[in-house]
Amino acid sequence: MTATIKQSQGEVVKAFGNLLQVRFEGNVRQGEVAMVKLGDIELKGEIIEIIGNEAKIQVFEDTREIELNTKVRFTGELLEAELGPGLMSSIIDGLQNPLEDVASVGGFFLPRGVYMPPINRTKHWDFHPVIKIGQTVKRGDTLGTTLEHRFHHHIMVPFSCYGTYKISWVIKSGAYNVDTVVAKAVDEKGVEHSFTMLQKWPIKAALHEGERIKPQKMMDTGLRIIDTQFSLMKGGTFCTPGPFGAGKTVLQHHLAKYASVDIVVICACGERAGEVVEVLREFPHLIDPHTNETLMKRTIIICNTSSMPVAARESSIYMGATIAEYYRQMGLDVLLLADSTSRWAQAMREMSGRLEEIPGEEAFPAYLASRIAAFYERSGVLALKDGKNGSLTIGGAVSPAGGNFEEPVTQATLSVVGAFLGLSRERSDSRRYPAIDPLISWSKYIPAVGRELTESMPEWVSTVKEAASILRNGDEIRKRMEVVGEEGIAMDDMVIYLKAELYDFSYLQQNAFDKEDAYCSLQRQIAVLTLMKRIFDLHFTFTSQDDARSFFLSLQNKIKNMNFMIFESAQYKDALQEIDTSFTNFKG
Repeated sequence: MTATIKQSQGEVVKAFGNLLQVRFEGNVRQGEVAMVKLGDIELKGEIIEIIGNEAKIQVFEDTREIELNTKVRFTGELLEAELGPGLMSSIIDGLQNPLEDVASVGGFFLPRGVYMPPINRTKHWDFHPVIKIGQTVKRGDTLGTTLEHRFHHHIMVPFSCYGTYKISWVIKSGAYNVDTVVAKAVDEKGVEHSFTMLQKWPIKAALHEGERIKPQKMMDTGLRIIDTQFSLMKGGTFCTPGPFGAGKTVLQHHLAKYASVDIVVICACGERAGEVVEVLREFPHLIDPHTNETLMKRTIIICNTSSMPVAARESSIYMGATIAEYYRQMGLDVLLLADSTSRWAQAMREMSGRLEEIPGEEAFPAYLASRIAAFYERSGVLALKDGKNGSLTIGGAVSPAGGNFEEPVTQATLSVVGAFLGLSRERSDSRRYPAIDPLISWSKYIPAVGRELTESMPEWVSTVKEAASILRNGDEIRKRMEVVGEEGIAMDDMVIYLKAELYDFSYLQQNAFDKEDAYCSLQRQIAVLTLMKRIFDLHFTFTSQDDARSFFLSLQNKIKNMNFMIFESAQYKDALQEIDTSFTNFKG
């Protein structure tokens, strides 16, 4: 049963870019969707401020040709996401328009005012009910399931339904479209409600039903520098700041392909069109290493380029979070990659200026930090009623101007995330990939990962700390060598520097074009890290700096070549034995 919403009307009295000031009659509320009438089309907007009988709305489309007294219709609804089977593999914009369908109607240059349902209304899904008549249910309880690719998509009691409901009717198993009523229930007041496979939820309100618990499982990515040195957890948060060209997009592609999660939601919130097009071209052809199927079968892409109105960036990032939360409620592990939150922050700065708000640091709004924190707080692990745990991991790329990590967006992000993967121009220029700088990056999850890996490698945490210490000391020695030369430092310091270079070159760096080295399993990382620890702990004696350099360069190349061999193969074992012999029998 759907209540009829009385719609208010208004007229445009001022316009400043995509910010309109509308004088209205009736009742409106913050966040309500407004439709600006422009000839035969309507442009979608959202109320962001109300003063008396005037509302300020941000329009998600190009506002050219809007004039004084242009009519505006208020829908009475908040900006919502449509949730149900069929979202997987979709490519949508921040308003959830299916871009392929819009392009088929309007061509490659997407027209204004075209809004289409994101979920196909004609496709039939095999619905299998799991509830019975007379059963009491609450929001988020599963009514039935349908297979969406390889996932059992749970059709749930809408999250907008609060209170308890008693099931009065259930449809039998069969193939139905998403608008088919699959169950009916009576609420506590005796009113009957009909449930379909679809539901809606406001994108700016966090969606979660269950007990929030601490992240407990590692999210391995196949990148040694992340998994070992700056570990991530399922349900955690991380950010990847870096200057342009340092590899943020490539890193996100790797995480989307190899991270140990069920579903990936990619949110391009204001990136350059070239990067978005690259994602759209590559992803349908990439093979998921976990399933050997196309990667798109577990990916949802939300596109919003920098050429689109700035208000659309905000809707994109919240739309991605809502869809990710929806799949988390099914007990799945979801990874949300936002690229780039700096563009979103710049949009907030622009809208704040148009609203004539008091600016904060670098003209960003004073509420910048709280908005960023609220976004990352939508991550986490939920203990669900059926005993499963669902997780949402959020990773945001940050694009600080000039690579300055002291700017407000980066600092506000660092204060709330659990891991910081800082990309360096210096490392990317020296072809050290991934270009994550081990001297500035950090992770709060290393102790938790160490507890999880106790059986596999009890000394995991101590080894990671020892490696970090050697890297820092090695960098200090390198700086001294640049001033006084190799002859001006002690042999012990030279050995520490060479150990740091060995660890950096042959362990932290990976070759994305090599079949074996592109992805390094956790089992293989533990094996090589154990070897590294033995090298760290050995005391080497050399007669000259040249001897030390020659020995470590040889060892470096042997370990690097071993990374290109199939793990546990005969060739790999022979290489490992040769490496073991070379340094255990070494006599300086």
